[in-house]
Amino acid sequence: MTQRKKFTPEFKAQVALEIISGVKSASDACRQYELKSSVVSDWKATLIANAAKIFNNSSDKSQEQERIAELERLVGRQAMEIEILKKTSSTLRFHQRGSGI
Repeated sequence: MTQRKKFTPEFKAQVALEIISGVKSASDACRQYELKSSVVSDWKATLIANAAKIFNNSSDKSQEQERIAELERLVGRQAMEIEILKKTSSTLRFHQRGSGI
């Protein structure tokens, strides 16, 4: 039993782009890279189906960056609140000891 070959996403995209752009025919690519035509067809279909995501990615990243910045601000605010509470707590303990309570 032979083990399946694993290909990088970059290689798959390269082969699919060569076929879509007309640099090579599907049969030429299959011969050159020793691939089955069904595999190449799947790669081509996947590339075409997901092509729109390439251009949509920038807005997703900006939304993610916005969310990260918001969470970082929240963490910073909570860290400041914790420090204030620690100082207030130690001040209250000091005054309670000093007054004999």
